[in-house]
Amino acid sequence: MSESGITVYGAYWCPDCQRSKKFLSEQFIRYNWVDIEQDKAAENYVVQLNHGKRIIPTIQFPDGSFLAEPTNAELARKLGLQTEPKLAFYDLIVIGGGPAGLTAAIYAAREGVETLVIERSGLGGQAGITGTIDNFPGFPEGLTGQAFADRLVQQTRRFNVEILQAVDVAGLHTDAGCLCVMDADQRHYHTGAILIATGATYRRLGVPGEDDFIGAGIHFCATCDGPFYKGAKEIVVIGGGNSACEEGLHLTKFAEQVTLLARGERLTASQVAIDKVLKPGSRIDVRYSTVVEAFEGENSKLKTVRIRDQKSGVTSELRPQAAFLFIGQQPNSGFAKDFVSLDPYGYVMTGHDLLHGALPEATRPPFAFETRTPGVFAAGDVRAGSTKQLASAVGEGAAAALSIREYLKAI
Repeated sequence: MSESGITVYGAYWCPDCQRSKKFLSEQFIRYNWVDIEQDKAAENYVVQLNHGKRIIPTIQFPDGSFLAEPTNAELARKLGLQTEPKLAFYDLIVIGGGPAGLTAAIYAAREGVETLVIERSGLGGQAGITGTIDNFPGFPEGLTGQAFADRLVQQTRRFNVEILQAVDVAGLHTDAGCLCVMDADQRHYHTGAILIATGATYRRLGVPGEDDFIGAGIHFCATCDGPFYKGAKEIVVIGGGNSACEEGLHLTKFAEQVTLLARGERLTASQVAIDKVLKPGSRIDVRYSTVVEAFEGENSKLKTVRIRDQKSGVTSELRPQAAFLFIGQQPNSGFAKDFVSLDPYGYVMTGHDLLHGALPEATRPPFAFETRTPGVFAAGDVRAGSTKQLASAVGEGAAAALSIREYLKAI
């Protein structure tokens, strides 16, 4: 996350405060959080800024200016994010600004394809919120996820790719023979080809209290929110795979102890990650066959995690300062469900995975990475059959761009 010097004044019970914090986190913008109910001087400062009114959130910027109870659109404008397109038509619209989408944009733009990238969150995707990347070829010492994302964005802009941020795509359709992308504000973007590179989002447990404390003790990104718990006595991590183990290790930088709750009888991460977690002195306590039954708190702040041992049936309570969930992902494909074919898990089917006998409208075999709709492609974590790895996402983005080039030549 980038350093910004932004301070958010608010309270844990305030839903608009949680919304603003979520927006800043999604844009990978670091901010200082001040709870005015715990800081009387800060409360007085907020009242002073707002001419005697206690308005939260009040968000102050490095130049001394501030916004009181801003909408996400107002925040986007203040942060200088481009949210309006410059052209009426683009050769290619890439939906998603992660590694697959940005790589495809670079490859397309280098060949003179007028390209627009639309991203609802922070550029760089999940790679941008990864603490350290150790397995990307060419970086023997590794690099931070944010550094990788920053380099990728700089390279994309160098080739004059237009990028819209904080814009949420709501659907796809055709208009006068053109492909068309529609955003949540009913704005339409016309194009010759579309690449869906929207990745996947974190799954939730669906237990009581979960929705109440997201952003107020429950988190999905250790890099984004871990620093807020520096000095914590205990942080709970839920999950038993690679993400849970790796992010749990990262959280030991901030907490005295990390308690990892795995619903299975063993961890399912890579052996390297498991060895690190179970290494003596790692400060990670693993509890197997354990499930979360509820989250509880006070004043909209997480206080208690209720857990149950699946073998004994015994329930107990943990009182961590925060809980981080790493229980898998869900593809961000809902906006395209009527325009492409999805597998049973919601991932976009492409290329040879499509059964063209069941698609009478198909007049030719699909290009690699092309969906059942001609001119609409998919790459990266949202695509069925992808490996959910950074290096492969970059590779898929490049390969998809080459297929899109061939498609555009044919129309």
